[in-house]
Amino acid sequence: MSLPSLRIDVLTLFPALFDGFLSQSIVRRAIDKNLVAIERWDLRDWAPGKHKQVDDRPFGGGPGMVLMAPPVVAAAEAVRARVEPPGTLVVLSPQGPRLDQRRVVDLAAQPRLILLCGRYEGFDERIIEILEPELLSIGDFVLSGGEVAAMVVIDAVVRLVPGVLGDSQSAVDESFGPEGGLEYPQYTRPRVFRGREVPDVLTSGDHAAIARWRRQQRRSLPSRNPGLTEPS
Repeated sequence: MSLPSLRIDVLTLFPALFDGFLSQSIVRRAIDKNLVAIERWDLRDWAPGKHKQVDDRPFGGGPGMVLMAPPVVAAAEAVRARVEPPGTLVVLSPQGPRLDQRRVVDLAAQPRLILLCGRYEGFDERIIEILEPELLSIGDFVLSGGEVAAMVVIDAVVRLVPGVLGDSQSAVDESFGPEGGLEYPQYTRPRVFRGREVPDVLTSGDHAAIARWRRQQRRSLPSRNPGLTEPS
């Protein structure tokens, strides 16, 4: 059996959160077709002691708990060395640049991604200093942890792996594709619904006219909120 085009390793305190996500839809089909391999690793497996402690109170005081450097660094280094290539380590963090389709394309071209999910008040800064990962944010808002963000990255990346989508043109025509902007409006049966008809050009059979109409209907991307300057 040939090796998958993309391997994704997820380091998390809650591996079970991914059960439903990995067992459904496009991601499941990609795994079943051996186009993508996705492994989950519990950070607690690298924590010492009976209680497998992975977090502690921050020096200097303050609310919440911080993920400790020793178990997280040990986990990331062990998983990196588990198989070749060592892969691109990505930390889901509000300090990272915001994910966009251009970055998704770059990530999909990698043979291996390692996604490190944070929790609580974040990571001991020495984790970032030692591992030197790429930081990535999915938007200007706060989540309880990096798991949902990791799922967003996985979903966006996996669908770009060759052979995953039933029609390879799907990834070209959609929003944020090579032509830029948002996708043109789509219609299906019935032809008339509550008095609203499908545009005549789409049922004309004139493929050149349909292509022109679709180019004309593509919408510009909305402008970003200028009041937001840092991703969260």
